[in-house]
Amino acid sequence: MPIATTNPVSGEVIKSFEPLTDEQIDAAIGRAVTGFRALRDTSFEQRAAWMRAAADLLDAEQDDVGALMTQEMGKTLAAAKAEVTKCANACRFYAEHAEQFLADEPVEPSSVGAVQAYARYQPLGPVLAVMPWNFPLWQAMRFAAPALMAGNTGLLKHASNVPQTALYLGELFARAGFPAGVFQTLLVGSEAVETILSDPRVRAATLTGSENAGRSIAAIAGRELKKTVLELGGSDPFVVLPTADLDRAAQVATTSRCQNNGQSCIAAKRFIVHTDVYDQFVDTFVAHMSALTVGHPMMDTTDVGPLATRQGREDVQAQVADAIDKGATVRCGGKAPEGDGWWYPPTVVTDITRDMRMFSEEVFGPVAGVYRAASIAEAIELANATSYGLGANAWTDDPQQQRRLADELDAGAVFINGMVTSYPQLPFGGVKNSGYGRELSAAGIREFCNLKSVWMGDSSGADVDAATE
Repeated sequence: MPIATTNPVSGEVIKSFEPLTDEQIDAAIGRAVTGFRALRDTSFEQRAAWMRAAADLLDAEQDDVGALMTQEMGKTLAAAKAEVTKCANACRFYAEHAEQFLADEPVEPSSVGAVQAYARYQPLGPVLAVMPWNFPLWQAMRFAAPALMAGNTGLLKHASNVPQTALYLGELFARAGFPAGVFQTLLVGSEAVETILSDPRVRAATLTGSENAGRSIAAIAGRELKKTVLELGGSDPFVVLPTADLDRAAQVATTSRCQNNGQSCIAAKRFIVHTDVYDQFVDTFVAHMSALTVGHPMMDTTDVGPLATRQGREDVQAQVADAIDKGATVRCGGKAPEGDGWWYPPTVVTDITRDMRMFSEEVFGPVAGVYRAASIAEAIELANATSYGLGANAWTDDPQQQRRLADELDAGAVFINGMVTSYPQLPFGGVKNSGYGRELSAAGIREFCNLKSVWMGDSSGADVDAATE
């Protein structure tokens, strides 16, 4: 895939870039090592000041950065600007909380025969971040803000269709005052990832992307014995039970399914509705989906813009066509318009069966598959009948059902009566084929730290526990 900005509204290539040479990659890794040596010796107070300065830059440049993202991958301008604000908030969150999250954890000295004992979090060094195009600023920032506050440095290999957003990120932290080399964008193709991750100076990797990409990164890192965090695909269930507020559930279902033009790993994709309220919910849901405005993403009146790539639209078309061929019913949408650009309308498909691709595959576009369940037990079984486990929505006002759903839905996050989203305050990540490890919260900043045990004894001598190694 060429490294280029291609406008999804028209399919026009706006700007192309040459990938870095091997010599340029080697030099960038060297700068990351030098930057790490400088950054790890700074105080949390100093890093926090730089991180707040980065947040201020994001706020000041929100309009321009938002327009850049919209041009590169087609999200609505309103959504793009909100993404910039979310990134600024994450910078401020880690500026405020990093020192607390990484504070030494004391152990009762007498319990280990010491004068003093504690666990200490220390940074690992340069970390490779392989990031996708759908939230081109936020998904990179989820790594960058905690990593830099911990004292690590970052090497960003971004998706090839958002190079200008990637370059903006590569300059942001230096402009905010961080030492040179602490965060760099590497404009390279996927074929360069193995070389970078195999370099002994690169200590770990994080990836947000497809299941296949995650398997590739994990295999390389496993061979090299390097830490990884993987946030992969999702096919999130959206369970609706009879005690739910159906109007509110249908409204949130529409927002969740069509956020980012339907291209979100944590978007609700499989809508599992109790038979007692199935018809009422589906009718309301279809009405909301049908009312969305598909149009130019720069327009304030647009709800859904184009998909980011031609291939992405072709994939969605093929999944819907497969469902129709096998007996599914299209309640709205279901057909791409003629003309330039990679448009696909908000679509609701019912009568999904297990032999259809939509049952087992992630649909990365504004297409909702609806299922009928006769009981809460059947709803949970359907929700968990997937290889993915990123997020899950559930709608009920019954406290007992809420507790059961929170316990039994097999996902990294369960949101009851609300839309799955990512917050700096909460850990984010999945189970099963949705990956492992966590981003955000205290868990996220600790992922790329060495948790070092420190034991200090009396120089006059302390007893050694013969039972330990």
